[in-house]
Amino acid sequence: MTEYFNEEIENNNNNESSDEPKEKCGVFGIYAPELDVSRITFFGLVALQHRGQESCGIATYDEFHAVHLETGMGLVNQVFTETNLKPLKGKMAVGHTRYSTAGKSTLINAQPVIVQTLHGQIGIVQNGNLTTAKSLRKELMEKGVGFFKDSDVEVITQLLSNNPMGSDPHKPNWESRISYFMSKCEGAYALCLMTPNGLYGVRDFLGMRPLCIGSLEVPSKDDPTKMVTRYVMASESCAITTIGAKFIRDVRPGEIVHINEDGINSFIGRAPSDNPALCVFEYVYFSRPDSSMEGQLIHSVRQRMGETLAREAPPPSTCSSQDTIVIGVPDSSLPAAIGYAKQSSIPYTEGLTKNRYIHRTFIQPSDHLRQQGIKLKFNPLTENISGKKVILIDDSIVRGNTIKALIKLIRSAGATEIHVRISSPPVMHPCYMGIDMATHEQLIGYNRSIKEICEYIGAESLEYLTLPGLMNSVNSGVKKQDSIESKPIYTEKTSTAPKIKIDENNHSHCTACFNSQYPLSLDF
Repeated sequence: MTEYFNEEIENNNNNESSDEPKEKCGVFGIYAPELDVSRITFFGLVALQHRGQESCGIATYDEFHAVHLETGMGLVNQVFTETNLKPLKGKMAVGHTRYSTAGKSTLINAQPVIVQTLHGQIGIVQNGNLTTAKSLRKELMEKGVGFFKDSDVEVITQLLSNNPMGSDPHKPNWESRISYFMSKCEGAYALCLMTPNGLYGVRDFLGMRPLCIGSLEVPSKDDPTKMVTRYVMASESCAITTIGAKFIRDVRPGEIVHINEDGINSFIGRAPSDNPALCVFEYVYFSRPDSSMEGQLIHSVRQRMGETLAREAPPPSTCSSQDTIVIGVPDSSLPAAIGYAKQSSIPYTEGLTKNRYIHRTFIQPSDHLRQQGIKLKFNPLTENISGKKVILIDDSIVRGNTIKALIKLIRSAGATEIHVRISSPPVMHPCYMGIDMATHEQLIGYNRSIKEICEYIGAESLEYLTLPGLMNSVNSGVKKQDSIESKPIYTEKTSTAPKIKIDENNHSHCTACFNSQYPLSLDF
């Protein structure tokens, strides 16, 4: 899935014309008193830049329990410099890259969020969306709590600041506070939280948003000849390997991970669902191909999707290996294109070159450049395309604007036929769990039949991967983690979330954007 740059510029943060689903955020956390934690967090956030480009921030916690914070609008390497990283001293840090789905894209909604509590300052970063944020905000306001932001992360911080019923208000007991928050909230979230007694990682009981753990071996401050183990957490494993850490495992659904001077501990914050619901779009589009989730490499899963797509929707009988090529839309669709070519015995080649830096600027293009539209973002490799039948692989179609423009571009480069194959089912329903995917009316898969979509985008043929085909591609490599044998810390409230309606091919991933089977009740 790609973005139509011309429309993106003209609409700025108005997403009605944007043709790519937007992930809400990327989060990162590290506890390592021996290291420059702000600098390490910076590079972790660069690795997670694809998960949010609107704003970013880093907060550190020093040995005197003072929090140091820097946030800004724009990309990580636009916001942070040697000058503003230097004051961010501390033994632990959290960082954030943001795309707004709850709350406007303004500096006041940038994360991390810092709150003063009775037991010291806390700093929090969040990826996801609370489906009960509206009712919880009203409940807190009725108790006299005021809000300064319109993002749901402030609801989380206020709940964490409250003393759970029956707890001693003079003792922090952060595990109990976090578990209380988890019992109150419904939604998709992964959190990293700094407190006076260490760093916490939290994942919702359905496991909808990803979070993983890594370790670093560093020289001890007391004795540099000895090594100590320190820990990091991130939305994706690519951020962990980028900083030279070793990937350990995913945080389990409903789990609270606590990291401090003594190492790492694990608790159940809320009993995990019998039907976990990791967003399947992590595999389709969001995650970097070098990340691992559920014990498998994203690139490998996408390649399997392409192979399955070739079996379900092979090239037309008029296409041969002599006159046809398979190309993918850079970057997320390339593994699927490789898999499709391998399975169909049609040669794979590059057909489009992506200018990866053209959108990384605040300079508006001139009217002349605006008229160039998608040519600002992509250039065709004419010698590879001219005189060929083209099988174009993309990972999804949201509104259809981008692929329509790409087909015109490829045809202008001399393609004789263009057959589109999509490595996921039609996107037919909005997401309410932290992904901006447009409304029903804006989704071309909801409004039109496949034949009508094909006519709209101007292709000779169009076919999608089926939902069973997608789920078989995903689930064939999933490695299940052992569960934690313990009871939740706080159990006042029993979850009212309905069971996920899943078919035998689903294996409990969230597929709501394809089939409207939402794993949570919605509160809007």
